[in-house]
Parts: sequence; C-alpha cells; structure tokens
Amino acid sequence: MPEQVCLAPDGSQVWTFGMNNLPRTVIIALTLGCLPLAVVLLGPKLIFWLGRTAGLYLRNKTAGRKAQILELTEKDQAEWEEDGKDRRNSDEWESVDAYAVGTAKNGEKGEEEWDGIVGFLHPFCNAGGGGERVLWAAIRATQKRWPKAKCIVYTGDHDVDKAAILARVKNRFNIQLHPPTVTFLYLTTRSWVLASSWPHFTLLGQSLGSIVMAWDAFSLLTPDIFVDTMGYAFALGFSKILFRDVPTGAYVHYPTISTDMLGSLDPNSATGTQGVNAGKGAGAVGGFKKLYWELFASMYSAVGGSIDIVMTNSTWTLGHIKSLWDGWRKELQANKPVVVYPPVAVEELEREIEVSAASEKKRENILLYIAQFRPEKNHQLILTAFAEFMATRSPATRGAKLVLIGSVRDDGDSKRVYELRLLANELQIKESVEFHLDASWPEILEWLRKASIGVNGMWNEHFGIGVVEYQAAGLISVVHDSGGPKIDIVTKIDDETTGFHATTASEFAKAFEKALALEDKLAMRLRARESAKRFTEEEFAKRWVVQMEKLVILRQKKELALGAK
Repeated sequence: MPEQVCLAPDGSQVWTFGMNNLPRTVIIALTLGCLPLAVVLLGPKLIFWLGRTAGLYLRNKTAGRKAQILELTEKDQAEWEEDGKDRRNSDEWESVDAYAVGTAKNGEKGEEEWDGIVGFLHPFCNAGGGGERVLWAAIRATQKRWPKAKCIVYTGDHDVDKAAILARVKNRFNIQLHPPTVTFLYLTTRSWVLASSWPHFTLLGQSLGSIVMAWDAFSLLTPDIFVDTMGYAFALGFSKILFRDVPTGAYVHYPTISTDMLGSLDPNSATGTQGVNAGKGAGAVGGFKKLYWELFASMYSAVGGSIDIVMTNSTWTLGHIKSLWDGWRKELQANKPVVVYPPVAVEELEREIEVSAASEKKRENILLYIAQFRPEKNHQLILTAFAEFMATRSPATRGAKLVLIGSVRDDGDSKRVYELRLLANELQIKESVEFHLDASWPEILEWLRKASIGVNGMWNEHFGIGVVEYQAAGLISVVHDSGGPKIDIVTKIDDETTGFHATTASEFAKAFEKALALEDKLAMRLRARESAKRFTEEEFAKRWVVQMEKLVILRQKKELALGAK
C-alpha cells in the first residue's frame, strides 16, 4: 500500500519545516516550548556574562591609555610643584576640611591617600550653565578631599582644549581647579543624545544613545568610579552590566520622566493643564503616547535602581526619583537617594550687591525674569500677568517695568522672542517691557542691583538657581507655586515669608501688587538673602564629599573582594 502523504488543495506537498520526522518534531516542539522559560531564567545571566566579557575587553583595550594618563599626571604634578605652585601652599588652593573622616583598615588606603580615577560623564562640559557649575564644583571638592585622585571628564566639546576649558571655568564660575589631576577625553558619539537626533520616541532614543555614548567613554578609559552629572541613568545601568567593581553615582537635575509628566497627558488630571505636553493623552495617538511613556518609566525605574549613590538637586526631584526608583532600590538594597543642593554664587552676589537702607533708595519698580527663552519657562504667563497688574493702575504700577533677560540658543528661540514681543504689543504693555538677549554677567549684576522683584513662571522648575540668585541679590521673589522654588527656596525664615507664590496670571498679578506695595521691603530682602546662604558652594562641597566617600569606600571593598578571590 503506497505511503500516505498530506497534500495541499492544489495537489502540492505542504511545508513541514522539517517536522515530518517524529523524533525531530518532538525535539523542536520541546525546545520552542521551553524557550520562554529559558529566556526568563537564563536571560539575565547571559546578559551579564556577555557584559562582563565586553567589560574585560574594554579594560584590556584601554590599559595602555590608562598607564599613559597616570604617567602624564605624575609628570604634570612634578612640574607644577617645581614651578612653586604646590596647591597645599597656594593662596588659590585653600586647605580643605575633612568633611567626612575615614580611617584605613583591612589593608585599605587611607581616605586622603586614595588615588583612583573618577570618571565624570558630562558631554556638554563647556556649556557654562548651572549643570556645569555642579560638575566643576564637584571636581574641585573631590580634588581637595582626595588630592591624589584623578578626575576624568568625558566630553564632546572637541573645539576646545584643556587649557581653554579650565580658563572658562575660572572666568565663568570663579572655580579654580588643579590642572595636573584633571583630564579630558573626547567623545565622538555626543550627537546620539541630542533631541534633534530623535524626532520620534525622543526619550527612548536619547536613553539608548546614552548607552552608545557610555561605550564610547569606556572605549577611551575605564574609570574606578563612574559618575553621571547630566541625567544619563541608562549609561550608569550599562556600566553595571560591564563592570562589577565600578561603583556608580548620579547627580540628578531633573528626572527623565516623572509622575507629573505622566499625569499631564490626562486633560482631566490635576496636572492636565500644565507643561508642554498638557492634555496630549487624549485619543488613539494620545493613548499610544501614554503607553509608551509608561513602558519607558518602567525601564527608567529599573536602571535607576541599579545606581549605587543617587543625589538630587532638590526635594521636588527627590520625591519624583523615589516614586520611580524606590521599588527597585529597596529590592537591591541600595542607598537611599539624598538631596545635595547645587552650588550657587551666593558669596559673589553678596560681595557685588549691597542690600541696605542706602541701596533701597536706588532700586526701581523693576520686575526681573532671568530665564532662557524656552517654552517651559512660560514667559507668556508672566507677560499676561504683568498686563493684568498694569491694568489696575494702582500706585504700585507707577514706573513699573518688566525686564526679560535670557539666552537665545537657536532659530527656535529667536522666533519665540519675536512672538513674545508681538504678545507684549497686543497686551498694550510694549512700552513697559524690555528684552535683553544673551546679556553678560556684569549686565545681569547691574539689573540685579536695580530691580525690586525677581520672577519665575516655570511649572515644576526642578530647582531654580536663578531664584536663589534673586534672593542672594536681595530681590523679592514671585515664583510659580510648584517645584523647587516652592518647596526648597522661597520658604519661611523664623515663620516670616521671603517671597510670594502664584499659579495663574491673576495670582501673579496680585503677587506683583503685594510685593511692590510692601511697606518694609528691606526686611524681606534681608530675610531672602539669609535664606540663600543654604545654597553656597561650601555647603554643596560638604554634602558632595559625604556621598563621594561612600563611593570611594565601596570601590575599596570591591577591590578587596576581587583580590581575595
């Protein structure tokens, strides 16, 4: 009897994918059936095994450069001391208090003797903003606490060399670094983290781009401690896969995604009218966006849980980081995130700007808003509020002027300024509004001397360095009732206010009236200046060193553990 064969309707033989043989069919079926379970059980181990292998490759690849950098550092230090510039005895390099005291034990080097390499991931280190002030203040505090440590900055600023960068740091921030122990390594993949490189799925694209950039950094040199000061959490998570013995630290200025961002997509939520994505969660496209953000938030939470030491710039940022990362961090028994307020030039402003009865006579009815001309800074709200305030024609409006100072980064910002000028004209306040673009620091200081009120209109400003500068200069702040300005900065001292909070245009208008109509403005100015002392560079250095010491001790323990094997 002929062998029976199953045929297709047209008489041809059907595809069996090789499963016309019973034993082979059983093996294939079992393999496919067990594959999902194998991925779940063995997937993480396989990923980490591949990561460790890649990490070993990177270490071997960069060993020569590491030796070269260490040799060059020693040479530069010797020349520095020969020239009579020994930092221990230099007027520009004052002695450092041991903010966190440790003792050598179990073969560890003494705290001050630690001579490892700290890698700082900051691809835009020459930008000159508040984030860069944090970077340079952190490096200075690290150099002072551990004089033999080497600080490596991974940057994409190819158009400037080490001397030019350090000169800009001194001129822009008045921060004096010790050149021999600072090295710059230049990345070729910075474009991967630019928002313009990812017109769609920007959050995910930039995060994946930071992994590519981290590989680029580790291909140049593998550090002993890896610190991110720009918000690239995925790069730190990637480091954990590659190197078991490299502790990681993060200084978070702003969470990549937050619960407020997720809530703002829903037009019916409490935050559904705030932010640049307000109400965009409606409809099919909005539903997909919300799903995408929620999935991304889950990934962000996982990588955040793997970071050894987490510092945030404000209580507001801390709250959002904890809401996203705490679950994973508790599971992994990681250190609790802490607030380390960013350094602000409080001392310089105190020296440059007088706050007294005499200076009070020189101040004018000027409302000053210093902020980049970006959408989230909400200049429209402040213009609308100022128009409403001026329309009251109260005594406080006499001679009142709104001055907007900010940098213009590109054509988009230029267009935004043009639209703001049109809005001022439509609101009939054109003659009482001034725009000053890309003002120099001396110009800004002069406006801080003359102005009476400092304004901030951004919803959920993560910290608000500009607001601290207002306070240090003796301005009375009128800020958005959210984020860092509300929670950390414009707070009470001895149960007395240091400024005003507002949300809507009408509330801002009323706050302008209250601030300018105060009978004793000087008393509030002095309270505001006292409040700003919490955010000095010295306070930042103390808090930074405490957290860095944890990373140094963790590194020493990992070295001992690996050496014992």
